[in-house]
Amino acid sequence: MKCKALFIIPVCLLVVACSTNPSATTYSRDQTLSVQQVQLGTVASVRQVQIEGTQSGVGAAAGTVIGGVAGSDIGGGKGSTIAAVVVGVAGGLLGNKLENAVTQKAGLEITVQLDNGNAVSVVQAAEENFQVGDRVRLLTSSGTARISH
Repeated sequence: MKCKALFIIPVCLLVVACSTNPSATTYSRDQTLSVQQVQLGTVASVRQVQIEGTQSGVGAAAGTVIGGVAGSDIGGGKGSTIAAVVVGVAGGLLGNKLENAVTQKAGLEITVQLDNGNAVSVVQAAEENFQVGDRVRLLTSSGTARISH
């Protein structure tokens, strides 16, 4: 049983780590070949933020399975069943927290003074460097916004 758990852990971590998250430089298939509105402006402020990780259920499911397998080795008879359930639930909670922690990203809250006089703020992954005074483009399409140079 322990060998199965040792195999499941890296597989589940790999699945969670490879899951895609929205970012300033990554587009979904649906976003390709679509028109985006472009507005020009100047960066007014930049603030570092933390973008929370995903909670897709993969981490919770993996934690539940691993916990259940590990818990079933505790005790015998009904005690083994109870331990499997209790440790399985705890494993699910821990797996969910682990998935969230592994998929967190550093982000930026970028406030832009647009050339038309309006000001907007966008939070996105910290994949580009922005400084106050930079000339940037605000790209918007179907409720999604990105700031780029």
